[in-house]
Amino acid sequence: MSSSIIQAEQLSKSFVIHHESRESYTALRDVMSNKAKKVFSFPFRTGGKRKSSTEEFWALKDVSFQIEPGERVGIVGRNGAGKSTLLKIISRITEPTNGTVKIKGRVASLLEVGTGFHPELTGKENVFLNGAILGMSRNEIKQKFDEIVDFAEVEQFLDTPVKRYSSGMYVRLAFAVAAHLEPEILLVDEVLAVGDAKFQKKCLAKMEDVSTNEGRTVLFVSHNTNMLSSLCVTGILMEKGRMIEKNSIVKILDRYLNDNSGIQTFQKSNADSNALFDCDYFSLKTFMLLDEAGNALERIVDARQAKNIILIIEGAIKKEDEKLCLGFDCTNEKGEVLFYNFHTDQPHDKWPDLKQGDFSLKMLIDIDYLNEGNYTFSFTAAIYGERIIASSQNGISVGFEKIGNSSQSPYWQGKKNTVIAPVVKLIK
Repeated sequence: MSSSIIQAEQLSKSFVIHHESRESYTALRDVMSNKAKKVFSFPFRTGGKRKSSTEEFWALKDVSFQIEPGERVGIVGRNGAGKSTLLKIISRITEPTNGTVKIKGRVASLLEVGTGFHPELTGKENVFLNGAILGMSRNEIKQKFDEIVDFAEVEQFLDTPVKRYSSGMYVRLAFAVAAHLEPEILLVDEVLAVGDAKFQKKCLAKMEDVSTNEGRTVLFVSHNTNMLSSLCVTGILMEKGRMIEKNSIVKILDRYLNDNSGIQTFQKSNADSNALFDCDYFSLKTFMLLDEAGNALERIVDARQAKNIILIIEGAIKKEDEKLCLGFDCTNEKGEVLFYNFHTDQPHDKWPDLKQGDFSLKMLIDIDYLNEGNYTFSFTAAIYGERIIASSQNGISVGFEKIGNSSQSPYWQGKKNTVIAPVVKLIK
């Protein structure tokens, strides 16, 4: 007999999408005229109906996995991958079209703000209602009640109908109820993003505690990779309704981030082609990386051989402005901005004047302090102190992967579990 607390076999869920053609805009006199025509031509009317069509959409397709008691599982994927649909099936909110899911124990779910709450009932009444839904007795709920209130920090509003709660108050109380009323399985969707940073940390600590110390199972859906990596041990990668892989959360996040990074080796326009970016102030023609020898940088940089890279930004200034600054920002594979910089030709804060005509900026960048991993440089431009002209949202980016052990110790050859890994030298 399987020891799994959740066992999904060939889970599939389809929805029927209705498409209906829309009428074009008509004036009020046309509407009145058409209505009159329909009245007088009723016996002979044969048309006038909108055309409609249907489409079958599979939110989940043949998803199978097993989850053991006490596992903390992060479900990862892009929007529309089927993550929330999967949790709704496990929580019995919706039924699968095909396949089965077997669950051992009580399930508490927090899938959206106000899940399981009745808006007309007070906070206190909703605590007892949720406990009853989970199959707990009134005495069991009373024993946990003070702990729930302390965690949610809503004691002042316990006798207020929850319809008057803010979204943050809703989430605090809902999570406190879900986590403290002793379910064997806790399902949490992106709803924690509504809470403030302090409360998010509190929730992560609580989920880790109930999993590690109380042996409960946690399924967590989030786009916040930092939260996923800090809480979860196992990961499930979803894509277009299918389960791609179940593995350690580190490997799942690496695959997810690398598959969606969109990094290119370099972007460069030829002299006779269109510019990469064009505005009233300048035209960008080149944004690329070189190695220390001045050659176009390959995708992989071996840290044992290269300590620096060169970023090239070239184009033409069309309108001079002393506040115009061009540069880049650097992000890691989790999308965190590590640093940014604007062009400079001297070791002080004054930028070189960008005169009308062609320009070429070459920046030597020390990568010795970067950890192993994927990095992206995105083009940025601004009128200093006034407005942003271009940023990473414009999609002009170059990237590389740094490999080679970042540790100086012969006993530790793996990648450090840190954001950066600077080379530190002893001095006497």
